[in-house]
Amino acid sequence: MTMNANAEDAPTASVLRYAAFTRDGQGGNPAGVVLDADALDDAERLRIAADVGYSETAFVDASSDRTYRVRYFSPLAEVAFCGHATVAAAVALAERDGPGDVVFETLAGLIPVQVAGKGADLTATLTSAPTRTRPAEIEELDTALQALNWSHDDLDVRYPPHVAFAGNDHLIIAVSSRARLADLNYHFEALSRLMEEHSWTTVHLVHAQGPSDFAARDPFPPGGVVEDPATGAAAAAFGGYLRELGMLDLPARVTVTQGEDMGSPSRLVVDIASDDERVQVTGAAERIPANSPGHPG
Repeated sequence: MTMNANAEDAPTASVLRYAAFTRDGQGGNPAGVVLDADALDDAERLRIAADVGYSETAFVDASSDRTYRVRYFSPLAEVAFCGHATVAAAVALAERDGPGDVVFETLAGLIPVQVAGKGADLTATLTSAPTRTRPAEIEELDTALQALNWSHDDLDVRYPPHVAFAGNDHLIIAVSSRARLADLNYHFEALSRLMEEHSWTTVHLVHAQGPSDFAARDPFPPGGVVEDPATGAAAAAFGGYLRELGMLDLPARVTVTQGEDMGSPSRLVVDIASDDERVQVTGAAERIPANSPGHPG
C-alpha cells in the first residue's frame, strides 16, 4: 500500500490510525478514522483517504446519542461498508467516550457495535447487515479463476463458489490446498475489471483448516490494494454462506485467520446464530504508533 507522508498535514481533519483484527497484539489491517467529520464534503473525504493510503478510512459524524453516521472511503472511491474500519472506529470512540454499545448508520444499513474491555484490551463486535448468498455463475467463476491463475482442480468441492453479501458482495472461492492459497499471484487488471463489472468488493479466498477454522486471503483491486490483510465484511458474508449452506451445527463460532501470507497476521471471530440472518464479527484494534512503519507520520 502506498502511504503519503503528508497525510498528517491535512488541514481539514485529524486522522487516527488503527490496526484492526490484530492477533496477539500483532498484524491486523490498518484503517484511518476521522471523528467529528461532519464538515468534510465527499471530495475532502476522498482526498484524505487517498493521502492516508490505507484500504479504507472511516469518517464518523458527531452524535450525542451513540448513534453515528459513518461513511467509508478507499483511496479510489466510497464503499458501502467496511468491517475492519468499523472495528477501528468503534474502538476509537470507546477510547474517547468509554466502551459500550454504539450504532453506525452506513450505506449498508444500521450496524450495531459492542465495544468491551478497557485500555489496550478493547475489542469490538459488529453485527452485520442481513446476509444472503447465491451460487457463482460458471462464466464469472471461470473468469475469476483465469485471473487468479487457478484451475477448477484447485477447488474444494465441499465449499461451492458463491457470491455472498453482508453489506456488500464478495466472491467466495475455497481451495483444497493451503499451499495453493499461499501461492497468490493474480492478474490485477483482469480481476479488477471482473470485480467492477459485478460490483464485488473483495474476492474471499479460503482454505478449510477444520470445520470452524479457515485461512483466508482477500484481493481488493477496487480499493487500489493488491490484498487486504483482514476483511470483516467478507468474514461476515462468509459466515452467512456457511449458515445458508448448512455447513455447521448452529449456533457456531468460526475463526478466520488472514494476512499471514503478507506478513500481517490477523484474527476474525465470526458468530453465527440459528435464528438471525445477521452475523457477528469480533476483533481487537490497536492504535498505530507514530513511529511505526505502518504510520506515515
